[in-house]
Amino acid sequence: MSVDLNVDLGELPDEPEELYSLATVVNIACGGHAGDEPSMVRAVERARRFGARIAAHPSYPDPENFGRCSLAMDLGALYETLVDQCDALADIARASGVDVELVKLHGALYHDASDRPEVAAAVLDGIVSALPFGPVIVGPHGGALGPAARARELPYAREAFADRRYDPNGKLIPRSQPNALIEDPAQAAEQAVRLARSGEFETICVHGDGRNALLVAKAVRNALKHEKLLRVAR
Repeated sequence: MSVDLNVDLGELPDEPEELYSLATVVNIACGGHAGDEPSMVRAVERARRFGARIAAHPSYPDPENFGRCSLAMDLGALYETLVDQCDALADIARASGVDVELVKLHGALYHDASDRPEVAAAVLDGIVSALPFGPVIVGPHGGALGPAARARELPYAREAFADRRYDPNGKLIPRSQPNALIEDPAQAAEQAVRLARSGEFETICVHGDGRNALLVAKAVRNALKHEKLLRVAR
């Protein structure tokens, strides 16, 4: 019943380096919503140093909205941006002697690929073109992305969030609504343990750009480790 603790990183110039030591998987922004070559180099080096596995964290090419707005993109253009983003990170990782082992979509693209099979197909086409060895796809429990990944024989890790609230139907409360975010470390840790114990998820996320990200990540990691629910990083 062990889970990974994945943290979205490489998005802010002043993110605490300690976050990399807490994650078992580091999701590195690769140029869509955030990130550039220097930030990717820095993030890959930190992940390598702390023994965290590396995930590409591509998104719609929309830094103005931090990738959190859906874009009406041609599916061919969507495919191309996924190739470009994953390729850019993979090249940097190879130069550092490590691999991109997972891919987790960011923001609006994460949700669109779950809701729309044609988006899921274009995204996976781009991922497989850039990372032909077949990375683990990280995504929501339910929706179109998981079945599409499994149909291509790609491993799929179901994700839950320690620092986001859910409605009674198990759906994420939109960020635009009050109290959508969990910023209290103790509450985030309690939710992480509960979700991990459910057996329905393989990975738990903490957002690295959250206001209390470092305190939340510490509390979540400590709680999962104490309950023997944390998958040990290399």
